[in-house]
Amino acid sequence: MKLMELLNNTTYKVLQGEADINVTDIVQDSRKVKPGDVFVCIKGSNMDGHDLIPDVLKAGVTALVVEKEIEVPIGITVILVKNTRNALAHMSCAYFDHPAKKLKTIGITGTKGKTTTTYMVKHILEQSGIKTGLIGTIEVLIGEDKISSVNTTPESYTLQKYLKQMVDAGCEAVVMEVSSQGLMLDRVAGIEYDYGVFTNISPDHIGPNEHSSYEEYMYYKSLLFRQCKTGIINIDDDNYENIIKDHTCKIESFGLSGKADLRATNLVLYRKDSILGIRFHVEGTMNFEVKLNMPGEFNVHNALCAIAICKHFNIQIKDIIQSFETIKVKGRLEVYNTNQPYSVIIDYAHNEVSLKELLSTLKDYNPKRLVCLFGCGGNRSKLRRYEMGKVSAQLADLTIVTSDNPRFEEPADIIADIVSSVEKEKGNYISIEDRREAIRYCIENAIPGDIIVLAGKGHELYQEIKGEKFTMDEREILKNVFEQLK
Repeated sequence: MKLMELLNNTTYKVLQGEADINVTDIVQDSRKVKPGDVFVCIKGSNMDGHDLIPDVLKAGVTALVVEKEIEVPIGITVILVKNTRNALAHMSCAYFDHPAKKLKTIGITGTKGKTTTTYMVKHILEQSGIKTGLIGTIEVLIGEDKISSVNTTPESYTLQKYLKQMVDAGCEAVVMEVSSQGLMLDRVAGIEYDYGVFTNISPDHIGPNEHSSYEEYMYYKSLLFRQCKTGIINIDDDNYENIIKDHTCKIESFGLSGKADLRATNLVLYRKDSILGIRFHVEGTMNFEVKLNMPGEFNVHNALCAIAICKHFNIQIKDIIQSFETIKVKGRLEVYNTNQPYSVIIDYAHNEVSLKELLSTLKDYNPKRLVCLFGCGGNRSKLRRYEMGKVSAQLADLTIVTSDNPRFEEPADIIADIVSSVEKEKGNYISIEDRREAIRYCIENAIPGDIIVLAGKGHELYQEIKGEKFTMDEREILKNVFEQLK
C-alpha cells in the first residue's frame, strides 16, 4: 500500500525521501519489524521509539514516522507529524480499509459497569439475530473466536485489525469498552462511534503513568462524546454534566431519575433457591417489565443502559425480556447455579471499594449468613489487604481468608496481613491457604439461606505463583466439589 494513502487523514511533512512509496505493514514494536515496513516512533512511559531507530533500520524498514527531526541514511523516507500515536491510529484505519465504517459501533466508557453492559448488549443483539463482536477487559469475541485481552481498549493497530476481522466474519455490529487510557492515548482516534455510552464515574486510574488528577480522568472520558453520533448518558451520575460538556452529539439519558428519557421504577429484589435477581419496570421511551437474573441495583443501571442502546436496533421487547432472563457475565456478580438452598457468587472484587459494594448489595437479600472468601495479590500495596480485611469483617458473617495471586510473596505472609485487620474488627474468620480447599470448605459447611461470595478472581482462569501462571477456574473447582459431594 502507498504510504501517502495511509497518511490521507494525517497532517504531515516529508523530511526526507517521498511519501509515494509502497510499504508492507505498519509497526510500532521494533521487535516485529520486517523489510518494507513503516515504523511509527511512539514515545511511551518507559521507552521512546525514536531511540530504537538504529535497530529498525538494520531490520529493513522503508519509512519512519517521527515527532522530531532525525538524521538517517539517504533512501529512508522520514515523515514528521505532531503526534505519532494519533498518526498511527489514522494510518491503521486506512491500512485495514476503515472497518468501523462497515459496522454499527457502540463505545462504552465509565469507571464501573462497562464489562457487564458490553456483554448484555452483545447477548441481546445476538439473540435477535444481529451478529456482534465484542472488545473489552476480559476478552475479544469475533464469531466463535475468543482472544484474551491485554488492554481494555487495544492499541490502535490491533483494534483496527480486530474490527477488520469482525467485518470479514460477517459481524454487523461491535460493542466495546472505551477506557480513559484508550481515549488519552489515541487508541480509538479515527473512529466515529454510532453510539457513545457513559455508565458512571468515580476516582480511579489516578497516579503515575495513568492520570494526574480526577479532573483529567473525567476530561478524557468526556472525549467520547465529541467522537460519536448519539451519546447515551447515565443521568443519575453526579458528574454527567461534566461528561457531556462540549459534546458534539445528540444526547439521550437513562437512569432511575424521573428526568431520564428511559428509566426504571418499582425495583424488587428476588431470590429463588440459589438464584438472586431483581425485577423492575421500564418506562419513558419504552414500557415493559424486566426480570434480571443478576443481583443488585447497579445491575439495573447496566440493564437500562443496554436497553437504551438496543432500542436503536429495533429489537422486539419480547426478545429483550427473554435475553435478560438468560444473561450471565463471567466474574461480574456471576451467580453459580448450585441447585441447593444457598447461593454462590463469583466476582472480580479485588479492592476495598468494589468489595464493599459487592457485600452491601448481597446483604440486601437478607442471607442466613454472608460468607466472604478472598485473598489479595502479592507484590501490590499492603494497604489493600488491611482495607479488604476491614470491609469483610464489618459486612460478612464469616470471612474465609485464602490465597489469590501471591506472585513472588509467600501466601502465608499475605494472609497474616489480612487476618490482622479482620481480628482488629473482631470479625469471625478462618484461614485456609489453598484456595481450592477454601472453596471446598465453604460448600461443605454451607447452610440453607447462605450467600457465599468467592471474591477477587472473577473471570481469571489462573493463579500466579513465583512468575508462573497455573490453571485455576473457580467454576471448575465448584463443579468438582459438587460432583464429589454427590
